[in-house]
Amino acid sequence: MFIGEYLHSLDHKGRVSIPKKFRSDLEAGGVLTRGLESCLFLYAKNDWQKLLTKMEKLPLTKKESREFTRYLLAGAAEVKFDSLGRIMVPAYLREYAFLTDETSVIGVGQRVELWDKIRWEKYRKEVEKKSEEIAQSLEELGL
Repeated sequence: MFIGEYLHSLDHKGRVSIPKKFRSDLEAGGVLTRGLESCLFLYAKNDWQKLLTKMEKLPLTKKESREFTRYLLAGAAEVKFDSLGRIMVPAYLREYAFLTDETSVIGVGQRVELWDKIRWEKYRKEVEKKSEEIAQSLEELGL
């Protein structure tokens, strides 16, 4: 399980260090893809496979299913760690997530998210302002 918030630098070659706490679950490598809210999702290979299995069950006849599948899979890249615990973030994913120098690496359960530091801080503050409202709406779902 991935939890916590860390700040790491993105180097000029597009490499970012992943927190040591996260690396054991990602030892076999991972899959990095476009996320939501202009961040990137990083999945361990076994969790990525579980997601793929669920996506294969989506109805091909539904336009939203096809669009979401294309969105996640076309933007995906397999990643491995170098000797310093860094992964290479492809240029098209750096551009999508507006990653420049400082990258927030966020653990959110079964995935890791990579955010531009400024965008993450802005997003987090917006969510914090409405956290009670969000909690109430999730209570209706049994959380």
